[in-house]
Amino acid sequence: MTVDVPRPEVAPPRPWAFPMPRESLSDNGIRVLSYAVPGQYVISLRLVVPLSLTDEPRDREGVAVMMARLLDEGTARHTSDEFAELMERTGMALGASASDGALSVDVDVPQRFLPQALDLLRQALAEPAFPEAEVRRILRSRLAEIEQERASAPHRAARELSARLWSSDDRASRPAAGTHDTVSAITRDDIVTFHRTHVGPREATLVVAGDLAGVDVDGLVTEGLGEWVNPDQVPATPPRAPVPAGGRTRVVLVDRPGSVQSELGVAVPGPDRSTPDGWAPYPVLSFMVGGAPNARIDAVLREEKGYTYGIRSSFRPRARGGSFVTAGSVRADSTVDALRLLVGILDDAREGFSDKEIRAGVDFVVQTAPGRYATADTVADEASALAIEGLPLDFQTTTLAAMGELDADRLRTAYDSVVTGEWVIVVVGDAASLRDGIEGLGLGPVTVVPN
Repeated sequence: MTVDVPRPEVAPPRPWAFPMPRESLSDNGIRVLSYAVPGQYVISLRLVVPLSLTDEPRDREGVAVMMARLLDEGTARHTSDEFAELMERTGMALGASASDGALSVDVDVPQRFLPQALDLLRQALAEPAFPEAEVRRILRSRLAEIEQERASAPHRAARELSARLWSSDDRASRPAAGTHDTVSAITRDDIVTFHRTHVGPREATLVVAGDLAGVDVDGLVTEGLGEWVNPDQVPATPPRAPVPAGGRTRVVLVDRPGSVQSELGVAVPGPDRSTPDGWAPYPVLSFMVGGAPNARIDAVLREEKGYTYGIRSSFRPRARGGSFVTAGSVRADSTVDALRLLVGILDDAREGFSDKEIRAGVDFVVQTAPGRYATADTVADEASALAIEGLPLDFQTTTLAAMGELDADRLRTAYDSVVTGEWVIVVVGDAASLRDGIEGLGLGPVTVVPN
């Protein structure tokens, strides 16, 4: 006998909230944010110190990034090899970087070695040795990296986009890690001076995320970092939005003779996450336009035409200001038509989005959030980004809630506020075979530059 069983109804997921930390202040002024993530026994530490790349000497740009890369290359107490051995013994991983808003130092360590990790972190921040041999090695490595970036079409396109999108006087128009000329001019004394004047506990934030049951975070931070002081530290220049280069649509063709693929980059200045009208529309717009294989761009250029393996669009916020960038590679013989279609898709999106697209975009961004922030390191990464950008601790929760209220008018208004139809377009490919076709599109003046 067959028994009919009614199909169960699938209830919508319950609202999700980004975890909130316990907040405290150390004696030397470090803001400490402790996020309890049960079951995550590898503790993630993220320490951010306000720092501006605009504070670098113009002829020594890249010194901040070079300084960051050298923090774990020996201290006043330990040689580079000894420091590496101490980290290996504790299972500790340390990395550091400098961006437009901060020096960021990332540490992951098993919970039981947290005290030792905090002590090593303090040594790296307060008393790095900057050995001459390691300085020379890091600088040589950066110079080699510059050549590798020139050989990579995506890197070359990204560099040209930045140079053309922002005013040539603006720091954002030049590589964060410096150019060949500026890196070649950096000395150990430059690195020591920059560290002494810009790295200290003033206005720093330490994020501690993981299973903190039974862990006295405040006590360990006081013991490990409490002695870190720097009376010479000067306040960082407050972050500001880059100055756009301005002008109508222009096309830059980076000549790479014989290339069998072309790299496309299309960009326009965009908002940061503190935009007064709210950040909620922009992740959804990214998804609908070019954030997935079934988004508008890939639906045409990949699925219908077969021109590409994938092209992606995204709103990229900085500490202040940002950009909307679409980038990817296409077959060389399809470059001109792919560019025509791509710019058309981006421009046509100003006409709005269907209810089906909106629902798919909102559902994806909102319903995947719990998975994106399921681990201690992703929670710590987001919390440190909030600190750099000066955003409230419940930013993700309120933004996700606001996404549920988005409608077609709100999304169209947000897109129109960024996409004016005036683009910076970069094509990396064979100029001899592409220039006439690209000029025939009538997008704007075409400038050919060497690779």
